[in-house]
Amino acid sequence: MEVFKHRKIIHVDMDAFYASVEQMDDPRLSGKPLAVGGSGDRGVIAAASYEARKFGVRSAMSGRIAKELCPDLIFVTPRFERYKEISTQVREIFHRYTDLVEPLSLDEAYLDVTENKTGHLSATLLAEELRGKIKEEVGLNASAGISINKFVAKIASDINKPNGQKTVGPDEVLDFISQLAIRKFYGVGEKTTQKMYRLGIFKGEDLRNKSLEFLQNNFKKHGQYYYDLARGLYHGEVKPHRLRKSIATERTFSKNISSEIYLEKELEKISESLAKRLEMSKVKGRTLTLKLKYSDFSTVTRSKTSPEHLNKRKDLFKLAKELLYQEKLKESVRLIGLSMTNLDNKKEDSKAVVQLTLEF
Repeated sequence: MEVFKHRKIIHVDMDAFYASVEQMDDPRLSGKPLAVGGSGDRGVIAAASYEARKFGVRSAMSGRIAKELCPDLIFVTPRFERYKEISTQVREIFHRYTDLVEPLSLDEAYLDVTENKTGHLSATLLAEELRGKIKEEVGLNASAGISINKFVAKIASDINKPNGQKTVGPDEVLDFISQLAIRKFYGVGEKTTQKMYRLGIFKGEDLRNKSLEFLQNNFKKHGQYYYDLARGLYHGEVKPHRLRKSIATERTFSKNISSEIYLEKELEKISESLAKRLEMSKVKGRTLTLKLKYSDFSTVTRSKTSPEHLNKRKDLFKLAKELLYQEKLKESVRLIGLSMTNLDNKKEDSKAVVQLTLEF
């Protein structure tokens, strides 16, 4: 009998995280359609409760459209410090099971439990136990996907939401991918989806039927990647020390601003916010980028690299002002933002451990 090596990967995704935290903290909101974010034309939905989703309310939707879809929608101002606090509690639970935890955001993470601290042989049972601990200790529901790689596990976590899980075992991966809509594949955005449709590729099975030569001719360097994915081959490891490449903050105005003087005042506030985020992340950066979105929705960016790493408000503000006055405004401004890149991360990525799979 031939034995293959497989990782055991769990993707945990908190259910309607921001909205669920608000409902947990304020029982009066429980069971009601809730949106975390701003109302009106300028407001953007950061998260929606499942009660709101029944009306079609989704994240990234404008507050005005959300209110039209759900007249009884309740808007709540985001409390990111609280969400981060809860996220930290959840991650502490993750680390009881494995040190190979790769956070993707505040509400989701990959866990490599091939070898784990509990000695669990079954990743499925471990995921059930882990979700139970989150509910018991934090008070929130989480969903999970379990499989042999990150690609399949992430897709599987969405299948039985909310408060459910899905395991795709080693012998089920190919069938699972065969029936998967091509738009759900990693790296397949809207434009690539439409191109694949034109080539007769609508799901994983169609993609697997295409030769490597065909895919490379049509998708260049991505051809090999799509060829491998269609066969369940995704080699990305769970990286517990995944390095941040940028830290950013921005603000959308209730009314457009056409004066650099007023923008400078807002820029000072944003510089302070960015400095706090850099300090919280214990990093500094060298390249500061100013982002301006005009009233016609066109966007421009201006960047400048400092010879030294920066994270202090006064240094960021000084550099930001230089970028602001680098060119005259062509229109009034609806959004302004700052991002810091070229960060001084020092950590090295950890390697995931692979062992023989005995039970899934």
